[in-house]
Amino acid sequence: MYRHLEHRLARRIVEFLRLRYPEANLPKVVIEQPPKVELGDFAIPLFPFAKPLRTAPLKIAEAIRADIGPIEGIAEMQVAPPGYLNIKIDRAWMVASLASDQNPPADIPPGKILVEHTSINPNKAAHIGHLRNAILGDTFVRLLRFAGREVDIQNYIDNTGVQVADVVVGFTQIEKKSRAEIETLTHQPRFDYYCWDLYARVSQWYEQDKQNLQVRARTLHAIEDATSETAAIAELISTAVLRRHLETMDRLDIEYDFLPRESEILHLHFWDAAFIKLKEAGVLTYENEGKNEGCWVMRRAGTGDVARSPSPATADARKKTNSSEMADENDDVLVEVPLRPGVDIRPSGISEEDQKVIVRSNGTVGYVGKDIAYHMWKFGLLGRDFAYRKFYRYPNQHECWISAMQGEKVHPHFGDVAEIYNVIDARQSEAQNTVIEALRGLGHSEAADHYTHFSYEMVALTPRCAAELGYILSEEDKTRSYIEVSGRKGFGVKADDLLDQLIASAKNEVDSRHPQLTEAERLSIATQIAIGALRYFMLKFTKQSVIAFDFKEALSFEGETGPYAQYAVVRATSIFKKAAIDSDSFCGDVASNVSAADLAKFLAGDNADEFWELWLAASKTSYLVDQCIATTEPAYLAKHAFQLAQLFNTFYHRHPILSESDEKRKQFLLATVAVVRRELIRALAVMGVTVPPVM
Repeated sequence: MYRHLEHRLARRIVEFLRLRYPEANLPKVVIEQPPKVELGDFAIPLFPFAKPLRTAPLKIAEAIRADIGPIEGIAEMQVAPPGYLNIKIDRAWMVASLASDQNPPADIPPGKILVEHTSINPNKAAHIGHLRNAILGDTFVRLLRFAGREVDIQNYIDNTGVQVADVVVGFTQIEKKSRAEIETLTHQPRFDYYCWDLYARVSQWYEQDKQNLQVRARTLHAIEDATSETAAIAELISTAVLRRHLETMDRLDIEYDFLPRESEILHLHFWDAAFIKLKEAGVLTYENEGKNEGCWVMRRAGTGDVARSPSPATADARKKTNSSEMADENDDVLVEVPLRPGVDIRPSGISEEDQKVIVRSNGTVGYVGKDIAYHMWKFGLLGRDFAYRKFYRYPNQHECWISAMQGEKVHPHFGDVAEIYNVIDARQSEAQNTVIEALRGLGHSEAADHYTHFSYEMVALTPRCAAELGYILSEEDKTRSYIEVSGRKGFGVKADDLLDQLIASAKNEVDSRHPQLTEAERLSIATQIAIGALRYFMLKFTKQSVIAFDFKEALSFEGETGPYAQYAVVRATSIFKKAAIDSDSFCGDVASNVSAADLAKFLAGDNADEFWELWLAASKTSYLVDQCIATTEPAYLAKHAFQLAQLFNTFYHRHPILSESDEKRKQFLLATVAVVRRELIRALAVMGVTVPPVM
């Protein structure tokens, strides 16, 4: 209701000012939250209106207060120098709305949203850094769905790139295994762990002799040929590892709808279709001199308008090579670039420092080029589609589909969406911006405006956490604030190992507190605590913060942690249990258990500010969800859950609810517990955190 009331207030003020100043160009109404409830519940600065209205902010505030008239849900307005409106909510109206769990419909924009997240190279086990991506992405999906949006969840699988090629090299060149032997290994438990170690060994093999990198280049070429033995081996490995990734993420209740694979993007000629459109629109131009001679380039994002020079449809045929350029970290794959001889080739007209190479002179298409084609498909702009087949069924029977060359006739419709959010780390900012600029250059500015790079920083380990995981630290390492991980060096925390250790640590605590429970019950509770701790820890930091993960901090029952918020709900539930009241029934219909008049009575007067602050905080779930979506920052909801838990715990210790002699006051206190419990459960659920029965 807080969100709904805020929107109503802003709309009425705009309507009022438009009537008074019909010729003025009004700025947006900004509604702030005063630091203390005694100052009001909303604060509106009128300074931005002074210039367009040619009136002092204080006079604007006074006019609004005097003449705007009654607004449902607003009790009073006060003018504060030098130009603020301080506004108090009608407490009786608000608590009656909260008690009856009113949720006025919001304006939901049309169209489906696509959230792409996780996108782990299918060459080894998932690690702790991947967990931050997946948890951020999954939480954002939950935020959007809470707000009523339709969402598709995609997990892009680069199954033809350098990382997969390296593991193929490891199996075929270092371990000398046949396809049949590799297939047998893929059926072993945690095959992804085997690949983790092998991947590190391959990296060492390259370092021992740089000539070995030529094997990688040849393997990449062979993987591109769908009929080759090497491609079949790569398919075996990447598919087996992908299944393990889905199993790992399912432990965190993270699911996907569709797994688009790079192999199909290549073999279904998505790039060919995109290449033609990019040339015709002048987004790509040919460079016939300088260091990028023979390349197709576009203007680097942020350096000016996309090139608009006349674009050649084709150029003289270019040869394929086994260039070592193929072995870089961009996972480049050689693609036949369709060219027609005899057509005039024009220079790009872009300075070398502003050029972004999309197609190299040897015919290789970089990661960004393939990404442009993929995102054209996402927006329904490519004119091509995947075939689809079922790949993975979750325990709840939800089907996850995968791209294919030939698929099932009946399948869900993917792609052709209204908005895209790509959860990719901050190091990919330039590539993401290049895709956006390519869309603009193609004339799809609306699509570009609805393309968001949901960026985040890396996850590292505290020295204590690294030591607990068995890593040998130098004296210098022990003094650092965090220890970086490296998959190529084999130094890192596998996601399943992290989950196993968190669950084991939580279970030790549960075993000591609740020995009367069965082993299965204690394990279930420990798992909920561990998953809640991990998800909350990954969400409480803003996206641009580097996270130094620590077991002890994440699992603490005190401070800003998942267990602290879970414990507040458990404590609230225990109050109803001790009172022999069904908590779900009472909390689901608070209004029938206490009258609106009694609620208003105990929230009236200055001495009731403590209660009001708790009810007001509980009213903000939808408001915080909107804020998280608008800023792509789930940390705000984590902070809200923690603060609501803090306020509740203070309330719990100050007011002995069950021993309260005044029956009406007791019912009011129980209603307060019920509303806070309900909203905490909702907020935690949006973060993917469930609440155990005991802790």
